[in-house]
Formats: sequence, structure tokens, C-alpha cells
Amino acid sequence: MSKRILVPVDRSEQAMRAVDFAVEEFPAAELVLFHVINPTDAGYSAQASIPSYSEEWYENEKQNARRLFEEVRERTADRGIETETATEVGKPSRAIVAYADEHDIDHIVMGSHGREGVTRILLGSVAEAVVRHSPVSVTVAR
Repeated sequence: MSKRILVPVDRSEQAMRAVDFAVEEFPAAELVLFHVINPTDAGYSAQASIPSYSEEWYENEKQNARRLFEEVRERTADRGIETETATEVGKPSRAIVAYADEHDIDHIVMGSHGREGVTRILLGSVAEAVVRHSPVSVTVAR
């Protein structure tokens, strides 16, 4: 049985480095590309108070996730890597840990935005929270 590697992805360069790392280090593994739709990204603008806005925003985010998965699959297609995709809604660190715990994941490979100092304290670190709470080993690619 091959390993299942969870690779959280967004449009960041760090996430793409994590994909590349996972492909290189685990060539026989199945990659589970995982994207979290964070409801706090919808914002609190006047537009957000329109009743249909949240539904439109959510549908747009799901479509963006599908496009992102296609881009990542194109990036890995020449290597014959088997991929699966999943999208969840919630706080990214919690969603990543919960998915790993509930879906037979053997390892997590994720990018880090490399925040330091006050920015890291104020914004938190998704990678750090995942490392602290993950039920499986985590590799953080920078």
C-alpha cells in the first residue's frame, strides 16, 4: 500500500514548493491536494452584507479551488503522480489537522509563508499550528 501525503495548497509560491518537494520525496505516494476555504476571507465590507453575496463568494471560491487543483495536476502530470483532491471550509490549521486525522493520511507536506516577529504573532502560523496538533508527521517546505 502506498503512502497518502496531504499537501495543502493555495496560490502561494510556498505551497507550490511543497508540491514539488512532495513529488520528489514521495514519488510512489498518492498526493491528496487539499484546499481550505476560509470564511473570514469573505470580509466585512458593505458588499458582504448583501444576502446573496456569501453564496456567490462561496461558489466563486469553490471554482477557484477547482482551477487551482487543475494547475497543480498540470505541474505534476509528467511525473505520473496519482492525485486526489479535497476542499473544506473552515480555519485552515484546524481543517488540515482534522482531514489528516479522518482520512488515513500518512504524512503532511506544506508550505510556510515564513513570517517572523510581530507579523507571525499577530497573524499566527498555520504551519506551526498544524505541526503542533497533527496526528501524523509534518514536513514544512520554505
